[in-house]
Amino acid sequence: MADLQDELHDPPEVHEPPVPRTGPYVPRGGPDPQPQPSAHAEPDPGAGRADPLERAYALLGRCPVADGYSGLPRALRELPWYDLQLGESAVDTDVPRLRRGRVGALFCALHLPEGLASDRALGATLEQLDLARAVVAAHPEGLRLARTAGEVLDARNCGRVAVVLGPATAAALDGSLAVLRVLHSLGLRVLTLAGTSWASEAGLTRFGEEAVREMNRLGVLADLSGASDATIGRALALSRTPVLATRSAARALRPHPDNLPDGLLAELGAAGGVCMVPLAAEQTGPALRDVADHLDHVRAVAGPGSVALSGTYDSGAAHPQGLADASGYPHLIAELLDRGWPEPDLALLTWGNVQRALRTADFTARAAQERKGP
Repeated sequence: MADLQDELHDPPEVHEPPVPRTGPYVPRGGPDPQPQPSAHAEPDPGAGRADPLERAYALLGRCPVADGYSGLPRALRELPWYDLQLGESAVDTDVPRLRRGRVGALFCALHLPEGLASDRALGATLEQLDLARAVVAAHPEGLRLARTAGEVLDARNCGRVAVVLGPATAAALDGSLAVLRVLHSLGLRVLTLAGTSWASEAGLTRFGEEAVREMNRLGVLADLSGASDATIGRALALSRTPVLATRSAARALRPHPDNLPDGLLAELGAAGGVCMVPLAAEQTGPALRDVADHLDHVRAVAGPGSVALSGTYDSGAAHPQGLADASGYPHLIAELLDRGWPEPDLALLTWGNVQRALRTADFTARAAQERKGP
């Protein structure tokens, strides 16, 4: 029913601040070359009727950003007190900035700090999961926990930011599928397949393959950022639901280990997966236009149905100029409009592709659970 409501009604503009107007939008670094029409959609008939920033706010009012990675749980652990509803300057993310940035869904990462002892992985993951749930419960006017694609839509239609739990670190499973099922019952929706003996440089072991199958059965999405090429290739072949790369840009433009080469980007696109380009200077470059270059490249190689956004805010990463916090998304969308991206492709980038992945995982899990048990 939530999906049907999404087709019929635009989300209400609840608690949204007015569009900031500081003059016409000016592309950073001067005008771009003549934009090329998309090979995947008809030219936008509304082009030229309004400046790109105004059009960006209008588009994000219909299709807000699904932000694929936030380190907020870990960042909040260091603070003795905070209020995300009124605003919190000690972090990159709070409700006012999420509203200014037109963010409709936020994936809260449960990744572990480097150097943590393996026997502490599960406990530390549970602590972060518990904190994320407590933060959502403490801010009911702005945030709402979402476990399914339908709940994400319901939160958006009620003017709340949907909080999706994950990605978490695979080491938290401690070699047990029962732990995976417990984490899922607590709300986990994304698991990163990296950093364990069963998802290593050699690829997935027999247990790793069973873990992917059980994730499909439960509706937990696989995150392949940071995984080896062998693990990525096997997971793409094995998974019956779309996989995510929650923090990966184009390695052809910037050689970072978490970025994906063109061959894997093409495979990801063919499999219906989603590459979520991070707003991290180390992976994309120091300027907003560098992020746009990566989005252009991923869209060209993987297709417009396989590219999305990942803020990586509060994760310790430095961010490109103009994208310092969660409020900067409209300026990035304005840059892409100025480059000639059609609005249907932008709607997929901001919201549609992530929602499709969540919805497909829900449908696949429902069907699988009718056929077999754990």
